[in-house]
Amino acid sequence: MGTFYFIAFLSVCFSLLVITARNPVHSILYLILTFFTFTIHYILLNAQFLAVVNFIVYMGAILVLFLYTLMLMNLNKDNEPVKPAIVKIAAVFGGGCLLVTLIASLKTLGTSQPVVLNNPNLGLVKPLGKVLFNEFLLPFEVSSLLLLSAMVGAVLLATKDKQTKTI
Repeated sequence: MGTFYFIAFLSVCFSLLVITARNPVHSILYLILTFFTFTIHYILLNAQFLAVVNFIVYMGAILVLFLYTLMLMNLNKDNEPVKPAIVKIAAVFGGGCLLVTLIASLKTLGTSQPVVLNNPNLGLVKPLGKVLFNEFLLPFEVSSLLLLSAMVGAVLLATKDKQTKTI
């Protein structure tokens, strides 16, 4: 139980560092550490499949893509546009919603009971694969065809000949 609270403390600290970091590259690196602590939480909750997916997809692909994109951008202060008032109002509203959520979660801190799993194989890959390929085989295959058609469409749009454009 002490490990869970230590990792939860690290998650909160790294999340706060993501928000407060002035350098965007440092912010993304703190976000990678935050997702790594989420992976440890998944392992502690016996959800190995989610841990592996979180590690590979989020830490390995998406955040590295964010980091490369951010490093390729020109982040000079001279080129930064002035933000309109509506963006500032939306930021204050979002921060207020976050504050209300945090206060509500602190009120329920001592009243919740720990979750006890009836099935110890709940987060493992083998039972997930059995359910996925038995009960949900048709939706799984339909989603794979949908992703395949989206990929083919993206390739066709990316390689579209510029001479065939009409005004």
